[in-house]
Amino acid sequence: MSKSTENKTTGQRGRPVIANSARQAKLAARAARVAAGGSVERGRPANPNSKRQARLAAQEARKAAGVEIKVGRPKTVKADTVSA
Repeated sequence: MSKSTENKTTGQRGRPVIANSARQAKLAARAARVAAGGSVERGRPANPNSKRQARLAAQEARKAAGVEIKVGRPKTVKADTVSA
């Protein structure tokens, strides 16, 4: 037996877009800012004076200087014990 294919009417799916809504105004302002060469910043801005940002800047400086950066926990050094 072969499957019968039905002609489905394709319509617009999802919620309708309301042209004058606050969301559409915000999206249009964001698009205009990008079109004018601006940037869209998202999320909470980083504090450049924080301890984490200082650590990340130091790590980037070491990487730029060519220092080998080892990741993970350092290996344990086993002390040789001499039994008498």
